[in-house]
Amino acid sequence: MKNINEFAFKEITENPIILDFSKCKYLGEIHKVFKIKFGLPEYYGENPDALWDLLEGIFDDMGEITAEISGFNNLEKTLKAATAELLEVLDDVAKETPNFSYKIIS
Repeated sequence: MKNINEFAFKEITENPIILDFSKCKYLGEIHKVFKIKFGLPEYYGENPDALWDLLEGIFDDMGEITAEISGFNNLEKTLKAATAELLEVLDDVAKETPNFSYKIIS
């Protein structure tokens, strides 16, 4: 029997939300940062479509909220390219949700 909590979003308690990729060496670690910091449920599929599906509308009932990304500029080339696809999802979320924004700080 599945635990009901694995289907639940966890509360976002930071603002700004700090997405620190500085210690990430694999794409799975990047996804783990997204999952933890955005409070995504256990079933998060770790791909851009799944990220969009879960982030679409998540910030609608919140005030102004920002995500700050650190460590992106120092990622290995292929990991940086894969992570850039996930940042495109954040671009789309920001377009659809005016109270959400993000910036790369390093």
